[in-house]
Amino acid sequence: MEIMTPLGIIFAAVCLITGFLLEGGHIGALVAPTAFIIVVGGTIGATVVAFSTKEVLSIPILIKTAITKKVPDFTETINLIVELSEKARREGLLYLDSQLDTLDDPFLRKAMQLVVDGTDPEMVRSILETEIYSSYDRHQVGVHIFEAAGGYAPTMGIIGTVMGLVHVLGNLSDPDSLGPAIAMAFIATLYGVGSANIFWLPIGSKLKNLSKKELVLREMVIEGILALQAGYNPTIIRERLNAFIKPGESKKLQDEGEA
Repeated sequence: MEIMTPLGIIFAAVCLITGFLLEGGHIGALVAPTAFIIVVGGTIGATVVAFSTKEVLSIPILIKTAITKKVPDFTETINLIVELSEKARREGLLYLDSQLDTLDDPFLRKAMQLVVDGTDPEMVRSILETEIYSSYDRHQVGVHIFEAAGGYAPTMGIIGTVMGLVHVLGNLSDPDSLGPAIAMAFIATLYGVGSANIFWLPIGSKLKNLSKKELVLREMVIEGILALQAGYNPTIIRERLNAFIKPGESKKLQDEGEA
């Protein structure tokens, strides 16, 4: 599990509630079932309209991905490609056929299979690039779902507040109840803005970050596999792939390779 994602959401919520309590509020004032129904139900309903049924049903999977999927390890992939290139230089490309089942990454395994099958390098690049950009486009749909929900939620909160105020202004016979009633009406706005900025938008940003990192990782895999297919020296391949990571990590990786 990527612990920082749920931890960040919980930390933000706790800080908001703690600040409210320190100002003299009480936790019961934040509980408003009707406001929750209006905001959450309205947000989900509006999001369903904007996307297909299949895309909306993927929301639980997207949330699980944001919480459990870790940022790809570039250095581990570089080491693996360099190791495979060393074996290919010693044993030949056909030897790598026996190593395919040991590769956990389906994309890397597919790339190696194309190389082992003797596919033309340009065709290898074309096939793999088509796959990564198609995958990237699919991932962006998930990002757009959460960004859309993050845009609808505050608006639904305002709608809930207006509905609450309409009810309050329609019952002015009891002035003593106006204050609590108005405060309760504004809870809908709190739910809308809070859910957007604590949950919907952060999850969307996390998915966008994961998608971008995966795209760059797969571009790196393509470069590494094509260099392996061309028979480049493993040291040259490592130097070529080091361009995809931070300078500090690149230096550390180079030192490990020399060791």
